[in-house]
Amino acid sequence: MSTAGDVSGKIMEIRHSVTKHFNLDKANLKLQEENIELRRQLPVSFIPLQSGMVKINDTLYRQQFEYLPATVLNSTYDKRNNFLTINTGAFQGVEEGMGVFNGEGAVGYIFKTSEHFSLVKTILSDNVNLDVFLSSGAFGLLKWDGKSSSEVYITGIANDIEVRVGDVVKTRGTGGIFPRGIVVGHVSEINTVEGDPLWEIHVKLAVDFRSISDAYVIKNLLKEEFDNLQISRE
Repeated sequence: MSTAGDVSGKIMEIRHSVTKHFNLDKANLKLQEENIELRRQLPVSFIPLQSGMVKINDTLYRQQFEYLPATVLNSTYDKRNNFLTINTGAFQGVEEGMGVFNGEGAVGYIFKTSEHFSLVKTILSDNVNLDVFLSSGAFGLLKWDGKSSSEVYITGIANDIEVRVGDVVKTRGTGGIFPRGIVVGHVSEINTVEGDPLWEIHVKLAVDFRSISDAYVIKNLLKEEFDNLQISRE
């Protein structure tokens, strides 16, 4: 299966390369590398070693997240479970379970890897639950109902909490897969649920999965420590 995956991935990579202009590929890679360097300097990619206001390059901070650039070779958006194929795999340090995003927002997580390629299961899948929070402060679970490739919904927010159309939805950072604060979308519709004290919240996705071409794989440098702590409480 691994060999077949490699061959299939290489075929898609060749097809992809033929249909894209060489200089555009080079420019996109340069932009990705610049974006990674900028994101590495953001506070969300670091953890504080002690309290107080400090500079990012101070020894009071330690880097927690690294980002690997990737090109999307193949993708679906109209299936019950949707996937991307990217040209980055185990050889580059990609592992199953790592988060994936792009310049627009959260994309999904690494589902399977071969040596040079990976399958990404996107948030347009029926069994992907993503912890998110709103700009109003409320938090819940992001889910997809299998209908629109541009809309998902949030469950678990009580209807006595104020939620507004236009509220920005971001990753909460639980699970150690995504840093806190990666944009997912914005609230497009709010409804009450008959007989249930919860909001029905619709979210317009930031990522257009019909035309996604580039992505970043998130490597949490402290994931093992995080996971061991969660196991210890069980």
